[in-house]
Amino acid sequence: MTDIQYRTLVRDNYRRLSAGINGFKPRREQNYLVAEIGKVLLGRYDRARRILVAEAGTGIGKSLAYLQAGIPWARMNQKKLVISTATLALQEQLVDKDLPLFLPYCQPAFRFVLAKGRARYCCARRLEALARGEAQISLFDAAEALSPGQQQQLSELWLAYAEGRWAGDRDSWPAPIDPALWQQLQAERHSCQPALGHQRCPFHLARAELEQADVIVVNHALLLADLSMGGGIVLPEPEQCLYILDEAHHIAPVAREQGSARLALRQSRRQLEQFNKWLGGLNELAGPEAQAALGRLQQALTQLIPALNEVYRQLHGALQRRELLPDEQGCLRFSPGALPGRLDELLSVLKEDAQGFCRALGPLHSQLSEQLKLRPGQAAALEAALATLSQQQLHGEQLRDGCELLLRATGPKQPPPARWLELARQDQHNKQDKQELLLCATPLAVGHLLEQWCWSRAAAVVMVSATLTALNDFGYFRRAVGLRPDDGSHYLRLNSPFDYQSARLIIPPLGCEPTDPDFDALLVEQIPLWLKSQGASLVLFSSYRQMNQTAEALRAKGHSLLVQGEASRQALLQLHRMKCDGNQPSVLFGTGSFAEGLDLPGHYLTNLIITKLPFAVPTSPVEAAMAEWISLCGGNPFMQLAMPEASRKLIQACGRLLRTETDSGRIVLLDKRLLSRRYGPALLDALPPFTRELG
Repeated sequence: MTDIQYRTLVRDNYRRLSAGINGFKPRREQNYLVAEIGKVLLGRYDRARRILVAEAGTGIGKSLAYLQAGIPWARMNQKKLVISTATLALQEQLVDKDLPLFLPYCQPAFRFVLAKGRARYCCARRLEALARGEAQISLFDAAEALSPGQQQQLSELWLAYAEGRWAGDRDSWPAPIDPALWQQLQAERHSCQPALGHQRCPFHLARAELEQADVIVVNHALLLADLSMGGGIVLPEPEQCLYILDEAHHIAPVAREQGSARLALRQSRRQLEQFNKWLGGLNELAGPEAQAALGRLQQALTQLIPALNEVYRQLHGALQRRELLPDEQGCLRFSPGALPGRLDELLSVLKEDAQGFCRALGPLHSQLSEQLKLRPGQAAALEAALATLSQQQLHGEQLRDGCELLLRATGPKQPPPARWLELARQDQHNKQDKQELLLCATPLAVGHLLEQWCWSRAAAVVMVSATLTALNDFGYFRRAVGLRPDDGSHYLRLNSPFDYQSARLIIPPLGCEPTDPDFDALLVEQIPLWLKSQGASLVLFSSYRQMNQTAEALRAKGHSLLVQGEASRQALLQLHRMKCDGNQPSVLFGTGSFAEGLDLPGHYLTNLIITKLPFAVPTSPVEAAMAEWISLCGGNPFMQLAMPEASRKLIQACGRLLRTETDSGRIVLLDKRLLSRRYGPALLDALPPFTRELG
């Protein structure tokens, strides 16, 4: 493929698209984004590193831009185009609207598919076993008895699947499937055995579609889970992919979650003890060929269970002696440096024993897999045993990897992981039961992982979002995802085509700041003033406590409110739109999740009230650990962490108001710190150019 051939394809596709869609309006910023993506893909900026980071404001039409530029390049270079998003809403928009819209006008032609995680599909063997009344489908015990309603739904699912009317996909069933029932039906990695065959497996049939697709839509969690395992497990290998990472500001947090560990000490010990008992009854099924492997596995358990118990005993004793003091939330964070007491020594032993356990599982698994081929009459029992062994393999790997993360030594420029102990609440019905302790760890810096997993391997990467800069700079995002200023990556910032001057940003004169004890009372006084004579309002809060407290006070004064958490998000928005369509005033109350991804164009939102600046309080162990690390390095956590994140979140929140080129309205910010503190002007200047009315 030559550069000229590619550019000709993109131009011809655009001509067909613009001529074929009624009322098509050319967008200058969208066309510029198409051109810049094309230059990066062709290697105009760096042939060895085709990476683009593009902030494209609301209304540019990012998705249609990257489809126009990406699909022809991927098809002509025999690559897969993988589009990863953070939200279900954007996935649905791509699969139901944008891709079908572009398909008739695109050459070369393409096929697209939505990839979902294993848990969205049922396991056909589990479905059949449970429907036929075979109790032994859970790990060691009989499955819990199903209620009449669950039994009725199970029968409907099985009949539809057996008759070919349902493909085993949870999202394609017309009614909600009971969560407890689905938990017993869903496919899991540990229960998928190559020896069992996948001819009728819903998950593997769906995966077969990926082989034929040219464009794959996926979410960040599934993409990063695949990449963290080396790539090519569920999705194609990175070298064969052009990645479009939409809503890319979520990539670092999702990667951090993928690298996290949570070791529930008592639950792990009980599960291993239960597994040990189960192994005792495996002699007859395993046969004489597997006895040596079975013995080595039981020997590994006699080391692993006491090691796990010793970690619990030491921590529980230190808590009882008040040598370790958790906070009010039952959380105890370990500062950088050595772990308390003998914990590092005990975790080292536990790590080695978990590794030995994993090694011992392999030979027994291989022996049973061989017998599955030789003894078809015992297939059901052997399949269940193989699934159990595979689940224990996963359990052992989680123990080993969790210990490794907790023990990780870091260099002078590499932040240590956040490490903490959580105390789970005791069962109120069983006071004799000892408290569960969870050892937790999360990597603070994931940029090196993303470089290793993706940036250095992918054919090309395009990261897009409406909010990638913070305080008018890409530095915060770049550091979070592991890019360097001089690594060849290209950066682009395109402003929204909206007329921001038509919207007003109001900061009224206020008597106190959010840190003042009287601020709650101020909200109860101020919010009604700014709701008066307004049709469609959204009020954003920084906490559920403050939102619910304010809602209770305003309802006592006769205000009608739609409050997040009192109904599903979808139901609240549907009721809000109905009221707006009926020319009735409607007021939505929401927290941070309503500040992103909420699309209320036109008359559905004209009055946005933001109660306070979205500064994160470093109360979580991860946030506290990051702030502590910045301080230890001589930095300022507020300026390096809190300020950039608050800037990004404030831009997102203000972005709820204008969703189309004809929208207008006002934003009311009830936080005088924008005017009274030295950092206020920097936050204001990072916002779009609204018409300002500052009190």
